[in-house]
Amino acid sequence: MKIFPKIDIPRGWRIAFIVLFGAFCGIAAYTVYMSRAWSYASYEPSACVNCHVMAPQYASWFHSSHRERANCNDCHVPHTSTFAKYAFKAQDGLYHSYVFTMRDEPMAIRAKEASSNVIMDNCIRCHTDLNTGFVNTGMISFTEAKEEGKGKACWDCHRDVAHGKMSNISSAPNSLVPLPESPVPDWLKERMK
Repeated sequence: MKIFPKIDIPRGWRIAFIVLFGAFCGIAAYTVYMSRAWSYASYEPSACVNCHVMAPQYASWFHSSHRERANCNDCHVPHTSTFAKYAFKAQDGLYHSYVFTMRDEPMAIRAKEASSNVIMDNCIRCHTDLNTGFVNTGMISFTEAKEEGKGKACWDCHRDVAHGKMSNISSAPNSLVPLPESPVPDWLKERMK
């Protein structure tokens, strides 16, 4: 039994096919290298600043109380299953890659509705004892809060969590953000001068 069917390329097209296939593989490898794609599988917050527009969010998180207990993935990806976690990371990552590559990032970065649902679920997951035992606020979803008007989203009251007051660099002006070094080799930089 054959898994892959035999590809029969006409004799005159074989070199063209090999060149095109090689170019495709080269562009794919270059894209993975330039985007540091491997870093997104990690839980390192520094992966989020591969896109320089995320520097203010990183800086304000770094100076927040959440830094000691939570990283980006603790709040921004679902924790219902490993599959859901990586599927969401992939979907969100592809969206972010598209926006950043096309230079379509908004002036003020805000979570999409799907992300807001995940973030609120994670607020509730980490603060269950507080929500049910101490202040008895109960647990509602983002959809119930925003669309059905049954309450408020967590950040409606807790505006300064977890990214500071405005989520911009002015809220932490002297912070150092671990921006990635340029992937362009030194010899090429010298030739471009």
